[in-house]
Amino acid sequence: MEHSLNQLATHPALPLAHRLRTPLAQSGDAGGVPCLILLHGVGASEAGLIDLAQRQDPRLLVILARGPLAFGPAQFGWFQVNFTSSGPVINAQQAEQSRALLAQFIEGLPGAYGVDPRRVWIAGFSQGGIMSASVALTRPDRVAGFGILSGRILPEIAPITAPNEQTGKLAAFISHGVGDSKLTVEFARSAKRLLEQKEVRLDYHEYDADHELNAAMQRDFDAWLTRQLDAGQA
Repeated sequence: MEHSLNQLATHPALPLAHRLRTPLAQSGDAGGVPCLILLHGVGASEAGLIDLAQRQDPRLLVILARGPLAFGPAQFGWFQVNFTSSGPVINAQQAEQSRALLAQFIEGLPGAYGVDPRRVWIAGFSQGGIMSASVALTRPDRVAGFGILSGRILPEIAPITAPNEQTGKLAAFISHGVGDSKLTVEFARSAKRLLEQKEVRLDYHEYDADHELNAAMQRDFDAWLTRQLDAGQA
């Protein structure tokens, strides 16, 4: 698994281009490599998450997936969205296609990179966090947990959300700025209520921040993920 975060990788078993940070230490489990998938926001690229990837627990294989839609040079996304006075309006077909691609991507990771299918976490910023929630809540068999970093949960996934018997095994992390000018903090509070109804084990944080992923958010996310990783090896 000779890859660098500085290089874009592809694999015949995986439908999305990506970058890898290989594990820097042994996880102590013979069942495969624990993995974190990080997803960027709309109009950005996976390269913008390199710093976050580099600071993750050294036992993790960290994968930065690139969104399938190109909006310009080094500008990618998971679905088109228009921000209106009544709230964001999405291209639901694109969001569903990206959700399916991510589920397929995760399914291919054990064969492609020796990932332990029991220890996969998915998280992202803004639209990346939205997609992380969409995958986890509809396919909880694919992940152990997820992180929504300044994002929301799409109401469009409600008809295909898994039952509580399945979502109850998930762990989740939410971080959101109370001054978020792109996605108001009410989106995070609504997500909190929904995840509590779905019996998801939730770590919820609000910050004095705008639409961003600041140092405090990153520290709290890192600590949460390390706790999940440690619990999985207990």
